[in-house]
Amino acid sequence: HTTPEKFYVEACDDGADDVLAIDRVSTEVTLTVKKDVPPSAVTRPIYGILGTIRLVAGTYLIVITRKKKVGEIFSHVIWKATDFDILSYKKTMLHLTDIQLQDNKVFLSMLNHVLSVDGFYFSTTYDLTHTLQRLANTSPEFQEMSLLER
Repeated sequence: HTTPEKFYVEACDDGADDVLAIDRVSTEVTLTVKKDVPPSAVTRPIYGILGTIRLVAGTYLIVITRKKKVGEIFSHVIWKATDFDILSYKKTMLHLTDIQLQDNKVFLSMLNHVLSVDGFYFSTTYDLTHTLQRLANTSPEFQEMSLLER
């Protein structure tokens, strides 16, 4: 969900009430609940957040807008991110000079090129950041941690 003040990322899991709120001015990230999302927010589906990047115009949020199933590891689905959106935290670009606008456009073009190259994979249930061998040699406490905590 997008409003002029915040981005709200809502989990689609059954029974999930948590919503990630990202302040577009302070860039503060907090956890809130669905009822806090304003009804005026523009809503569209995304499949994940790739991250944030700071360019000349300010901070941008990179989200995954399309995915394709490419396989499974131990019944965990592995997805390939196939399309992305780059969302500006700033509402306007009026604070930039013409040179800054041109530089920002070049950097966005470079970023779009990198995102168009194959190789962005993710899983919502399996840790792709560690090899199978490393995962086999980790402690039970590590195995019980959420993917985010790892």
